[in-house]
Amino acid sequence: MTSTLAPQPVERAKPAHTGATARRRTRVLALPEARWAAAATALFLLALPLQLTGAPAWTWGTLYALSYVAGGWDPGWEGLKALKERTLDVDLLMVVAALGAAAIGQVMDGALLIVIFATSGALEALATARTADSVRGLLDLAPATATRLGPDGAEQAVPVEELEVGDTVLVRPGERVGADGRVLEGASEVDQATITGEPLPVAKEPGDEVFAGTLNGTGALRIRVERDASDSVIARIVRMVQEASETKAPTQLFIEKVEQRYSLGMVAATLAVFLVPLAFGAQLTDALLRAMTFMIVASPCAVVLATMPPLLSAIANAGRHGVLVKSAVVMERLGQVDAVALDKTGTLTEGSPRVTDVRPLPGSGLDEAEVLTLAAAAERPSEHPLARAVVDAARERGLDLPGAQDFTSAPGVGVTAVVGGRTVEVGAPARLADDAVAAAAELEESGRTAVLVVVDGTPAGLLGIADRLRPDAAATVASLARLTGTAPVLLTGDNPRAAAHLAAEAGIDDVRAGLLPQDKLAAVTEMENAGRKVLVVGDGVNDAPALAAAHTGVAMGRAGSDLALETADAVIVRDELAAVPATVALSRRARRLVVQNLVIAGVFITGLVVWDLAGDLPLPLGVAGHEGSTVLVGLNGLRLLREGAWRRAAAGADD
Repeated sequence: MTSTLAPQPVERAKPAHTGATARRRTRVLALPEARWAAAATALFLLALPLQLTGAPAWTWGTLYALSYVAGGWDPGWEGLKALKERTLDVDLLMVVAALGAAAIGQVMDGALLIVIFATSGALEALATARTADSVRGLLDLAPATATRLGPDGAEQAVPVEELEVGDTVLVRPGERVGADGRVLEGASEVDQATITGEPLPVAKEPGDEVFAGTLNGTGALRIRVERDASDSVIARIVRMVQEASETKAPTQLFIEKVEQRYSLGMVAATLAVFLVPLAFGAQLTDALLRAMTFMIVASPCAVVLATMPPLLSAIANAGRHGVLVKSAVVMERLGQVDAVALDKTGTLTEGSPRVTDVRPLPGSGLDEAEVLTLAAAAERPSEHPLARAVVDAARERGLDLPGAQDFTSAPGVGVTAVVGGRTVEVGAPARLADDAVAAAAELEESGRTAVLVVVDGTPAGLLGIADRLRPDAAATVASLARLTGTAPVLLTGDNPRAAAHLAAEAGIDDVRAGLLPQDKLAAVTEMENAGRKVLVVGDGVNDAPALAAAHTGVAMGRAGSDLALETADAVIVRDELAAVPATVALSRRARRLVVQNLVIAGVFITGLVVWDLAGDLPLPLGVAGHEGSTVLVGLNGLRLLREGAWRRAAAGADD
């Protein structure tokens, strides 16, 4: 067993989601897009009740005009710059459509359109800023300074950036490792979950590799630096996340893929409807009225609403059930996935060690309760994760723990204490008693960490400790396999034996273990290059590059690192793994409703356009038909707000 922490308090580094990292988060109103969107919304909300209550037109008209300016000047300016480069930007068209609506008396409709687009732009800017915050905050995992040892053994605190390959640094108990390197002297256990995802601290001895940003246990380590700070594993994770985010193909909603051609066609058709009658002698007023009617009935409002309400309803429904989907684009992409890659620790498992086996050894004269009682009493003064697991197991069984005296902890060996007059040792079988190694092999073969309990020099029992599979893990794996047609892949930094055992319990055959962050990224990239649309589910810093590179990334929210939460496209807030396939199924239902709505909108638009061109469509009737189709597709999309939609998705009814 790796060593346990001594009873004296040890200063611990703060988790990634507190402290310096939290202070790096961009405030919403620090973004100009958010400030302009807030101003436009506030002005609109002030004007609307004035208009509805019959106030003088100049009061609410002025407020609407200011709302147009606040929310529309930036997209309008960007659209003009795009137009200069011979690109018709949809934002510019929306501003023009809003102004056109105002020109024919639909001032409120135009202002609402401006507010919606301004808010959407602000949310996109905020998401971009928060992701950048988290990438920068990742560097806080590594300490700012390290203790460098001179040739004469003198200690000197230096910034980690000044460390050079070949330097020797001292890492005291409870400190974070300042640089990637190799242990020269000392023994300890190091929590390296941030890098490898391993749930338990790893014993380190001379010759073992350590990583910057990992947390040292109770022993002091002398480490030879083997990589510059700019080339550490942590620094490489930062670069990988940034590169994956920058190279990930831009995503668009289905309707946005044709908006450029549709917008160009609508502009050209509107001009033709206006100019052709004029060329044949029509009155200017009549030609303008027909053209404005055409622009209204042919405008993509109903088409846009055909897409958004189903996706937004699905987002709202998922949110009520603990799933935060960050955008409509993400909700659409979730339904496209055809392959899944799962992390192990904290995703398929609960992420904390628990005692799974208590086995008295022959000749000890002790039963399970007595072995566990003695081990828990000896471990109770310790703060080590394995020690806490042993004590928790004893308390869950209602065992009374006697007091322990003369507690000692040896890094890399185990603990010793006197309990009820008997000397109790708890530690790794290979180091404390060679004759117990064979008995421990069975536990270790099944993916457990074996812990030997020795009483008065005689091996008394073995404890098996493991990270437990989530109760819904096997059902989730089966659901994902059914949805995608392919069994999920397990990507983990844990050791192959533990990974294989857990994967077998969960029903996963394809297991890739011992992976560093760059290896997970490579595995996902390989699947993407093979034409798969990969859904990655993870929770740690080591999962962030893969989450960024995947077609869609989902983070487990309860214990997820800041970087994983910000990099992922969706977050399972309540850590209910079964919510992943339910959200995928809900996304597929939303996409089917989008297709239905597009058909409805297309029928209405075609009918109204033909009427306007071939006959004499009155403007009020054109507006009514246009708004009617908009309301119809909107209501159809809201069907996914119902509780039954989530229940059907959770039951796997995606077809």
